[in-house]
Amino acid sequence: MVLQSGAILRPLAVMMNRDIRTIGPDATLAEAAGLMRDARVGALLVSGQGAYLGVVTETDLVRKAMAGGLDLTHERVQKVMSSPLITIEIDRSAHEASDLMAEKGIRHLAITQDGQVVGIISVRDLLRYFKNWGAL
Repeated sequence: MVLQSGAILRPLAVMMNRDIRTIGPDATLAEAAGLMRDARVGALLVSGQGAYLGVVTETDLVRKAMAGGLDLTHERVQKVMSSPLITIEIDRSAHEASDLMAEKGIRHLAITQDGQVVGIISVRDLLRYFKNWGAL
């Protein structure tokens, strides 16, 4: 890990998860929940028509689907997903990512490089970074 004055250079590149899990907008909410469980992730990027359409998260499943009484075996991801997908460029700072998440009220953020999604980070990833490397 490259250090400069106690801070990691390009921290988003270091902390992001490059293994992007996706699901289609027409998948059921039960399928999304099962995929999240099996992959041990809290969010799936929703992809269709050759692009990322949004994100579906554990929070979407709980607050929009379950609390709304939706049938998880019949309702589709597109009904509860958050769209459009909120992104940040890979060369931005962890503080900028944290500020963007707070401003938008989200817990997952797609990381882009030259306009292409290359990873995803969660608020937990940022907390781990700040605990080990930087101060809030």
